[in-house]
Amino acid sequence: MDNFCDQNITLLRDIIGNPFRPTTLSSAWWSDTAVSLAKHIYESRDFSAMPILADALQDADCDNDDVLNHCRDPQQVHVRGCWVVDLVLGKN
Repeated sequence: MDNFCDQNITLLRDIIGNPFRPTTLSSAWWSDTAVSLAKHIYESRDFSAMPILADALQDADCDNDDVLNHCRDPQQVHVRGCWVVDLVLGKN
C-alpha cells in the first residue's frame, strides 16, 4: 500500500506542483525555444527533454528554482499535465 501511495503522491506533485508554494511563470520566460519544447513534450508525451526545457527557460532568464529543479530532477516522474509544461504553454 505504501508504494501505491508514494506513486500517487509523485504523480500528483508532477501535476499540481507544491500547493504551499504556488508558482507563476513570467511571460518573459516564454521564449520561442521554451514554448516549442514544451509543445513537443506535451504532444509527444516524451518527457526526456525536460532538462533541455529547463536550459531554455534559464536562457530566457528564468531563475525560479522550483521550475528549474522540477525539470532537472532525474527522480521526477512526468505525465501529461505536468505543471511546468502547462505553465509554459499557458494552460491553467
